[in-house]
Amino acid sequence: MSKTAILEFDGNKYEFPVIVGSENEAAIDIDKLRALTGAITLDPGYKNSGSCKSDITFLDGEEGILRYRGYAIEDLAEKGNFLEISYLVIFGELPTKTQLTQFETDIRKYTLVNEEMKNIIDGFPKTAHPMGVLSALTSALTAFNPKVVNVENDAEMYEAICKTMGKFLVIATWTYRKMMGYPLNYYDNTIGYVENFMQLMFKLPTGPYASNPVVVDALDKLFILHADHEQNCSTSTVRIVGSSHAGLFASISAGVSALWGPLHGGANQAVLEMLEAIQKDGGDSAKYMAKAKDKDDPFRLMGFGHRVYKNFDPRARIIKKAADEVLKNLGVDDPILRIAKELEEAALVDDYFVSRKLYPNVDFYSGIIYRALGIPTDMFTVMFAIGRLPGWIAQWKEMRINKEPIGRPRQIYTGYPLRDFVSMDKR
Repeated sequence: MSKTAILEFDGNKYEFPVIVGSENEAAIDIDKLRALTGAITLDPGYKNSGSCKSDITFLDGEEGILRYRGYAIEDLAEKGNFLEISYLVIFGELPTKTQLTQFETDIRKYTLVNEEMKNIIDGFPKTAHPMGVLSALTSALTAFNPKVVNVENDAEMYEAICKTMGKFLVIATWTYRKMMGYPLNYYDNTIGYVENFMQLMFKLPTGPYASNPVVVDALDKLFILHADHEQNCSTSTVRIVGSSHAGLFASISAGVSALWGPLHGGANQAVLEMLEAIQKDGGDSAKYMAKAKDKDDPFRLMGFGHRVYKNFDPRARIIKKAADEVLKNLGVDDPILRIAKELEEAALVDDYFVSRKLYPNVDFYSGIIYRALGIPTDMFTVMFAIGRLPGWIAQWKEMRINKEPIGRPRQIYTGYPLRDFVSMDKR
């Protein structure tokens, strides 16, 4: 028997259907609320509002569960690689060996970026933030690929997906090369996707470059962990921009801009900025642990706890091991990273943090890895964007195929009522 919810408003009772998801999540369907009652709901930040039904990602913050297409994130990170999991997220099923090989081959077809894109990147000053450059370059791809994708044509959709996966990785690394003043590199079709990220970033014309397999494995896992995360700020931005039937590049460019904020993708950058501030103040981690516990102190310990996860971030458990392996393999001796390890070790046993479930999250450990690799802090959010790309593509694709209506939130107006115009001589 289907469930319903009863709303009493202005002396009248209204009945609304209750939608139950495959993991028993319940939602009251208020699609006809305004038509029936003349009222709307008010939910700043959309903390209690579901914007869509989706088959892609299941997240349970209370239990610390994250799954893509029904598969546990722990299994995916341990047993899959990034392109394999990207295929799963975008197309709904794990690929066969033949499908994965074809996917990699087809992505390689589109990794060459139009040379005129260099004119655009040359227009930015060296000091430009990489995320601003990435957003602009992603949007600019539309000019070089003006054809409107027919979302009901599987071949056109597949081509657009491969093109996006191929070109985005290249232009993302170009933002780093621009910042560093290095010549731009090109995709190497003889090596894998994550290995290509490494050579696109770090290979110099003065000598050969070989990727460290421990680092490649850690980055592969990190990209998988970031591949999708339900209806977060950037993902919901991609969906709402795409709901106007804006193209894939334009929608993802909007997602990049949303991800840029320090409350979203910029969180791992905030972690390193905090660690650097502690180092400049003498490097006393115990002092800052005490400040974090002082309710009268405005200091916040960045990278601990999570808005969604009220338990341990399941992604953090996975990437902690990878971070430890990277630091050990590289033999990094960095005072900033020593402070990070001290904070981590203290927070995992301190009653204040344990009782409040303020455990280190994925942003904490990803920042440690990026720092160990010598990646500048300003590039951290670009790294996040590379991982999140398949999720953005999948969400855009799902929204368009489902023919979701254009996003158009309502509001409660709190300004002046009707006023008479005041002529200039009376103001």
